[in-house]
Amino acid sequence: MPTTNAPDPARSSAAGSSATSSPGPSTAAVHAGEARQKPGFSLTDPIFASSTYTFPDTKSIIDFIEEKHPREEYGRYGNPGERVVEDKLAALEGGEQAVLFASGMAALVGLLMAHCSAGDEIVFFDECYHRSREFCRKHLTRFGVGFREVKTCDYAAMEAAITPKTKFLVSESPTNPHLSVVDVERFADLGRRRRVLTLIDATLCTPYNLKPLAAGVDFVLHSATKYLGGHNDLLAGTVIGRTELMEPVRNLRGIMGGVNSPHNAYLLERGLKTLALRMERHNANGLAVARFLESHPRVERVLYPGLESHPFHDVAARTMRGCGGLVTFFIKDSDWRRTADVVDAVKIPRIGPSLGGVESLIEQPLVMSYWNYSPQERQAFRIHDNMIRMACGIEDADDLIADLAQALDRT
Repeated sequence: MPTTNAPDPARSSAAGSSATSSPGPSTAAVHAGEARQKPGFSLTDPIFASSTYTFPDTKSIIDFIEEKHPREEYGRYGNPGERVVEDKLAALEGGEQAVLFASGMAALVGLLMAHCSAGDEIVFFDECYHRSREFCRKHLTRFGVGFREVKTCDYAAMEAAITPKTKFLVSESPTNPHLSVVDVERFADLGRRRRVLTLIDATLCTPYNLKPLAAGVDFVLHSATKYLGGHNDLLAGTVIGRTELMEPVRNLRGIMGGVNSPHNAYLLERGLKTLALRMERHNANGLAVARFLESHPRVERVLYPGLESHPFHDVAARTMRGCGGLVTFFIKDSDWRRTADVVDAVKIPRIGPSLGGVESLIEQPLVMSYWNYSPQERQAFRIHDNMIRMACGIEDADDLIADLAQALDRT
C-alpha cells in the first residue's frame, strides 16, 4: 500500500535527537511522551501504584489549584504513568491531547457524554461497532439525544441526515467485520462544512496506517485493547483531539471514574513501543492471507481493503499505509455448521473475540457476537451464516496459510 499523505507523528521533545525534526513512526512509538531522565534513573517509566498523592504544605495545594502546577492529586484524575502514555498516544496520532480510559467503550461513552446534551443528534454509519450504536440507541436516547443511521460510505445520505440538532458524525474506518474504508478527508470536510463534530474509530488501522486528525477529523478513538496494546493482556481505550475539545472529556472522566490502572498503563506503554514493527507484520500477514483465501476454490469471497477486488481498495490505497491483519471471508455453499467446521479445524489461530494481538484469532461472527440476534437483525447487520473473521497475528504467513489450507481442504 502507498504511504498515506498524512504526516508522521508530531514532534516530541523525547522523540529523538535534535537532528530529527519529525521522527519516524517507530522512533516516536519508542520515545515520544517520555522524559529522557526518569525517576530513579530508570530506562523504563516506573509503575506508580498509588491512589493518593501528597503535598508538602498548604501553599503547594494552592499553587496546584490556582497555577495548575503539573502534578497528580488523586488517582481518579490522573497517574504519572498514565500521562506518559497519553502524551505518547497524542504524538503518534499528531494530536494535541489524548485521554486514556478503562476500555474503548468507556472512551466512546465519555466522549459523547461530555459533548452531547438533550436535543442533540448523532449520525452513525451503519457498520460501526454494534455496541457503540446500542449505547446511543438504547441509552443516550433516554437522555434526549437523538440517533440516526445511514449506509456506510454514503456521504450524500449522511449529509441529508444532518439537521440543526446534529452534534456528531461517527464512523469506524475500516469497519468491523466488513472492512469498508471511509474517505476521511471527505468525511472531515462534511463535518466542517456543516459545523458538526466528527469522530473516527480508528482501532483497526492504528496511527501507523492512518492519520484521521491530519485529514481534519475532530476526534480519533481507539480500543487500545487491540493493536495498540498488542498482546491480548489489557483493556484500555483512548480519545485524541484538540485540547479545547478534550478538556471536557478529561473532566468528565474524573467524575465518572472510567480510569485505567497504573499497571495497565505500563503494559500499554510497553506495547506501544513495538507498534510500528508489529503493524508491518500484521499488514503483510493480512494481505498474504487475503490473497491466498481469494484464490481458494472453497472461498466465495474475501473482504480485505488491500485486495484490488475490495470495493474501497482505491480509497485505502490513497489514504492508508497498510490494511492491518483483519480478514473476513465467506465459505462457498455453506451453512453455519459447515462454516463452524472450518473454524474448528484450524490449529494456529485460537477461537475467540477481539483482534490486534500477536496471536492470531478466528471466529464466526454469527456465533461469537450475534447468536442471540434474530435472523432479521442479523440480516440488517449483514452477518451471514458462512462468514468467518480472522485476525492475523505476527506468526509466519506461510504457517498461517498452510493451516488455513488444511482446514479448508479437510472440511
